[in-house]
Amino acid sequence: MPKISIIIPVFNEGEYLGRCLDSVLVALKGISGEILAVDNDSADNSLAILKKYAQKYPKIINVLQCHTPGAAATRNFGISKARGEYIWFIDADDEIDKTAIKKLLTKAEKIDADLIMLGMKRIYPDGNTNYLSAVDPSSPNYKSRFVRYGLGPVQVLINRKWWLNNNYSFHEGIIHEDMELMSALILNAKKYDCVDEPLYSYHQNPNSVLHKDKYSPHIFDIFPALSGLYNRFKKAGAEKEYHDELEWFFIWNLLIDSAKDFASFPEGKPGFKRSREMLKKYFPKWRKNCFLKEKPLKLRIRVRLNYWK
Repeated sequence: MPKISIIIPVFNEGEYLGRCLDSVLVALKGISGEILAVDNDSADNSLAILKKYAQKYPKIINVLQCHTPGAAATRNFGISKARGEYIWFIDADDEIDKTAIKKLLTKAEKIDADLIMLGMKRIYPDGNTNYLSAVDPSSPNYKSRFVRYGLGPVQVLINRKWWLNNNYSFHEGIIHEDMELMSALILNAKKYDCVDEPLYSYHQNPNSVLHKDKYSPHIFDIFPALSGLYNRFKKAGAEKEYHDELEWFFIWNLLIDSAKDFASFPEGKPGFKRSREMLKKYFPKWRKNCFLKEKPLKLRIRVRLNYWK
């Protein structure tokens, strides 16, 4: 059994794919692992690039094809084919540090981890960067921060058997598919640790599915994603314990992040009304949220304006 399965969903990433694969191959040197590159009916040269790499590294790279559209379906398909003790999702337009896999596995093997979170460097098109630190289990109330973090699949190394035993899967057919799931992982993670280093470089791609210049009805996928997240906590009997964290998560994603999309397109305007309805349903006293009160006045005003927009 390989120590790790690297799952890379691929959709029209020919421009960046070589950079991603090269970084993973370097990081895998001397480590028992596999790369599952899952092409999602790319229309560019992505599949040809994958086949070229697979021909050169047949013992490491396995090229798969998933014909159900969307990153969720592609990741789910990759998991179904994975054989590694641990899995790590990597986006095809990003790259990892050459020491990343060794450091993550070393940390994971010490405690037979369910989850290992890692730090991530975010790179913007203008060359500016910032650092997203990992949630350290030695810090006070670390589970609270994990729930509020809103992390992506690329930010955690996952024990494959633990994932399967908990029947996890990504919600197919929507974007924000990771939002519904990732914060809830901490509910079942008994053995958790982190490597607080920038092991992953996330390139803020202006052409990604979350950064579009044209209207898409998928901007409303935020609503089923948040409902799904809340239902996961409710099913676990944890919605009261994490009430404030979930409330803040809803505030941020509805009244700050998604509000930008709703305001950008005439077709998006109904999103404001739906946001109000969702907050009234789940968190009618959201204005008193303890995390919101800690934010600067300018942001608090912006939130209230977006609520009534």
